[in-house]
Amino acid sequence: MFTSILTTTTEALSVTNAIVCMVSSLALGIAIALTYMYSKKYTKNFVVTLVLMPLLVQLVIMMVNGNLGTGVAVMGAFSLVRFRSVPGSSKEISFIFFAMAVGIATGMGFITFAAAATAAICLVFMALYKSGFGDNTASERSLKITIPENLDYTNVFDDLFEKYLKSSDLLKVKTTNLGSMFELHYDVVLKNLEEEKALLDDIRCRNGNLTIICSRKHAQNEEL
Repeated sequence: MFTSILTTTTEALSVTNAIVCMVSSLALGIAIALTYMYSKKYTKNFVVTLVLMPLLVQLVIMMVNGNLGTGVAVMGAFSLVRFRSVPGSSKEISFIFFAMAVGIATGMGFITFAAAATAAICLVFMALYKSGFGDNTASERSLKITIPENLDYTNVFDDLFEKYLKSSDLLKVKTTNLGSMFELHYDVVLKNLEEEKALLDDIRCRNGNLTIICSRKHAQNEEL
């Protein structure tokens, strides 16, 4: 069973316990930051924030003598900084809550529990990220096709899209070259990634070998 290294009475906080909690918070913050960096998409400022967040939360909890309710209320005041922050992705928000939860645990003296929870969550994150769980963007593409004005763009590629694509969505049509050509913008999902070149070759035969651009779809920030 997990127990706290801090007393629940009003006795003064010992220097040894304070140091143990602070070092533990920093160590677990580093572990959380390293796990976040495993995704290969990060900024230095956010990584440093993840390192310091458990320590900052722990200090707030300790300053209210371990009263969790009061500590959470005090931390709520710091939520005002969100109005001066840029919106974050769901992953970033999750890691912020992760770091805060660890800080609350160390602030209450539950060092072993905080370490066990950090290890478990970090391992689960790395396993899910490595496995590609929930990843449905690998076969998504942004497709731009230029066609001459004499082609009816409404159904000119329907048979090819049915053959190679799971889905297609015509987002925009734009005239180019003084109106003598159309530029079609699609969001598409490939059935088979290995058939991407075959799709482009067939489109080239259909559009007179005019310009075709096929690119990875830009990932948007995930919303909770």
